Amino acid sequence: MVMRVGTSGWQYRDWRGVLYPPEVPVRRWLEHYAGAFATVESNNAFYRLPSRETFTAWRERTPADFVVAVKASRYLTHIKRLRDPAEPVQRLLERAEGLGDRLGPVLLQLPPTLRADAALLDECLRCFPASVRVAVEPRHESWWTDEIRHVLERRSAALAWADRDSRPVTPQWRTADWAYLRLHAGRASPPPHYGRQALRGWAQRLLDTWSADADSYVYFNNDPGGAAVRDAITFAHLAAHAGADVSRVPDPHPAVAS
Repeated sequence: MVMRVGTSGWQYRDWRGVLYPPEVPVRRWLEHYAGAFATVESNNAFYRLPSRETFTAWRERTPADFVVAVKASRYLTHIKRLRDPAEPVQRLLERAEGLGDRLGPVLLQLPPTLRADAALLDECLRCFPASVRVAVEPRHESWWTDEIRHVLERRSAALAWADRDSRPVTPQWRTADWAYLRLHAGRASPPPHYGRQALRGWAQRLLDTWSADADSYVYFNNDPGGAAVRDAITFAHLAAHAGADVSRVPDPHPAVAS
């Protein structure tokens, strides 16, 4: 299993002194991040879809093995609520193509008020070419049915496993031959950090569910105070100790050196 471990975004001021040394200017944070981690989940694409030129610039500023997962625009998931998906999906892909071989999965995070609709989900997933991996993170309990699971399996889309407060908030379905895990907030002190036991448990669940050569993407969304950075590092070391082939992560004290 190639386990790519990173964070949801990289532009956080309070990461200065945690990941970014004081002397590294904000304009160089992406380069510094990409030298420390091999993947990132682009959250800002959800709020404002970057231009193709911006995506191309990200490709040019990152190393060849770097992977960017892109969170789909809220226009598709929260405003259109998956209706009439062809145009917003096409626009997303046309722009994200600027990443070239840096493009990883596309994440569809659904609004918590959106109830299950298998036909809508199927129509949306059908708009993505087979070459693009899509992960889906529903947030209403009505989605946890066999019908929804079958749609995901038929379209080779991954159910995005999610954790909040160190507990699973989604079923642990395997719906594709690759995995996607999002960790939103832990219960350790100081919050929103995760404890080692919780992180060890998630690493083992991934290893128990997928074959040794399967890809997985793990992103920490608990960014306040640099918790995501520290937890990603700890998780990577625990997963490696459990037998996973883990992508690079920074030194446990990454901001000490420039």
